[in-house]
Amino acid sequence: MATGDTDAPVLIAGAGPVGMTTALALHARGIDAEILEADSEDRDRSGSRAIYVHGATLRTLERIHPGLGMNLVEDGIVWPTRHTRWRGKEVFKRTYDNPGGSGEIPHFTSIPQVDTEEYMHEALADADIPVHWESEVETVDASEAGVRVETTDGREWEAEYVVGADGGGSTVRKEIGASFDGSQSENSFIVADVAEVEDDPRPLERLFHYDAPEVDGRNVMLVPFTGGWRLDIQCLPDDDPDELVTDERMREFVRAVMGERYADNTTWVSSYRFLQVMADTFVDSHRRVLLAGEAAHLLAPFGARGMNSGIADADEAASAIAAAIDARIEAVARDEIELFAARRETATEYNLNAAGQALEYLQGDDPVTVLRKEVAASLADHFDSAGEYLDDSPYGPHGAPPIVTTGQY
Repeated sequence: MATGDTDAPVLIAGAGPVGMTTALALHARGIDAEILEADSEDRDRSGSRAIYVHGATLRTLERIHPGLGMNLVEDGIVWPTRHTRWRGKEVFKRTYDNPGGSGEIPHFTSIPQVDTEEYMHEALADADIPVHWESEVETVDASEAGVRVETTDGREWEAEYVVGADGGGSTVRKEIGASFDGSQSENSFIVADVAEVEDDPRPLERLFHYDAPEVDGRNVMLVPFTGGWRLDIQCLPDDDPDELVTDERMREFVRAVMGERYADNTTWVSSYRFLQVMADTFVDSHRRVLLAGEAAHLLAPFGARGMNSGIADADEAASAIAAAIDARIEAVARDEIELFAARRETATEYNLNAAGQALEYLQGDDPVTVLRKEVAASLADHFDSAGEYLDDSPYGPHGAPPIVTTGQY
C-alpha cells in the first residue's frame, strides 16, 4: 500500500475526463485512487470541446459507474440528419427515423464536455474519490517498488502505480523520459460555439460544406450539441487565424453560415493547428507509470477519436493496474502493464492513421483525391453512393482499432 499523504495505491495526474474515468474504473474494480490536479477547483472550462461521445464510450461509463452513461444520454442529443454540400450545392442529405439505434445506449450523443465533466465530478463524489486541486505534479520517481511523486504545493506522495492523464504538456510523460513524435496540420482551423436560438432553431443536422462560397471557399462543418452548435472553419493557406477570430469576422462567418438570427450568439472561439503525435512509450521502464489520453497521444478531431480513445485508455489502464496489484508474482504484474501498453499503442496507431487519412483528404493536394472529390460531386445528383462518399470521407474510416474489446459476445 502507499504511504505518505495518501493511502490509495494509485495516483492519477489530471482531473479531466480521462483522469476521472481512470479513477472511476479503478473504483469499480475495488482499487482506491486519488487525483492530483494542477488547476484550482473553479478553473475555467470554456468551450464545448469534445462534444461527440461514442456509444462504446457511453457503455464504458455506464459499466464503471451505473447511471453515468445514461446521464449523458438523457442530457445529450442525437441529431437525425446528415447533410453535405459542395460549393453551394447539396450533394447528400439523409434523415434517419431512429438515428440512435434501438438499444438503451444510442450510437452516440452530442453534449458539451463541461457537462460530461460535471457528471463525472458527481460520480467521483458518489464514489468518495478525492481530487486534490492545485496539486500539480512536479517530479515522478519510479522504481521496482513503486512511485514517488512531488507536487508543486510542496507535498510528497507514494503509490504503487501512477497514471499520467495530465494532457498534451504532460509532466508525467516527460518525467518517465517518453517523447512525442508526429506531425502538425498544414492549415489552421477555427472552432466556435454558437448558442441556440430557442424561438427559431435550426433543424438538427450535421452539416459539412466543401468550399463554402458563403465563407470565401473555406470548408465548414456545423454540428449541434445540447444548447448550441459547433462551427468549424478550415482556414485557407494564407489566412491569418488571429484576424479571423475577431468579433467582427466571427459575426460575419456566423451570419453567413447560420443566418442573421445567430450572428451575435457566439459564446467561445479559438484557432489552432492539429497535432498528430504519439508517445514513444506508454509506460515507464519499471512498469509503474502509465500514460493515458492526451498525455499519450494527440489526434486530429475528425472522427471524434480524442476523448473517446482517452476514455478507452483509462478503462484499460485501470484493468491492467487492478490485475497487477492482485498478482502474486512481479513478472506477472509487469506483463499486465505491458499488455496495456501494447493494446493502447496499437489502438493509437490505428486512430492516428484514421485521423490522418481524414486530414489528408481535407488538406492534401493529391491529384487522385482531388479528382475523386470533383467527380463524386458531379455525379451526386445521379448516384447516392457518390454523395455518401463525400459525406463520409471527412471523418476517416468508421472501423474500430484491431484489438479485442469486451461486449462482443
